[in-house]
Amino acid sequence: MADSDNDMKALPPSGPPPSGPPQAAWMVTFTDLVSLMLTFFVLLFSMSNVKVDEWDAMIDTLTQTLNPSRLTTVAAATSKFNVGTIFRKRAINLDYLSTVLEETVSQDPLLSQSQLIMMDDRLIIALPGDLLFSAGRAVMPDEAKSALFTLGSVLRNIGNQVGVNGHTDPRPPQAGGDFTSNWELSLARAAAVANTIRRSGYTSEINAYGYADSRFNQLPDMDEEQRLQLARRVDVVVFPTVGDD
Repeated sequence: MADSDNDMKALPPSGPPPSGPPQAAWMVTFTDLVSLMLTFFVLLFSMSNVKVDEWDAMIDTLTQTLNPSRLTTVAAATSKFNVGTIFRKRAINLDYLSTVLEETVSQDPLLSQSQLIMMDDRLIIALPGDLLFSAGRAVMPDEAKSALFTLGSVLRNIGNQVGVNGHTDPRPPQAGGDFTSNWELSLARAAAVANTIRRSGYTSEINAYGYADSRFNQLPDMDEEQRLQLARRVDVVVFPTVGDD
């Protein structure tokens, strides 16, 4: 009987094995799997092209979701210009400048034959083209350059914007001449006058335009020969605003 009791005590207990540290071993495998998946997604992300605008939009969305705040909308500027850049500053008064120019041109033999025309928004110095250039040419003789240097000596001391407009009569250029159209001739003459004024010391930009005979019908009624002579002119236009440097 005693032997039976000893045999029963030697048998292992029935039921599930006792729990212990070995039961947490699956966490190691799970951690390795998560690490491998994270490495895989980082590798995919590094090989992809990130669209910055979409990425910023996603970041903004997450930021507002996780940390909402009140947004303040600031109106963006809708124009590249302001009042200071649209409107030019005023320079020397044109009435005063007209008086100074009248005294200057009266002392020069060539300039004394020009006309000073005062308008609401500009002062025009109409120079006779026949005195500045030969027929069908855009090259000035020395006396014409000297006269323009005299005019430029006044213009270089003012801050007003200056432009030059070339005009011709309706008759076509001479065959075999330097120019094939009145447009080319008028522009070349305007550029020649503008360049001479620049060489006299006027430092601001000068816009030169060629109008050919497009303004011929605007001339006053007069003798036809005088009208044709007046049409062949170069206008130096002085504006009341400051010129561009």
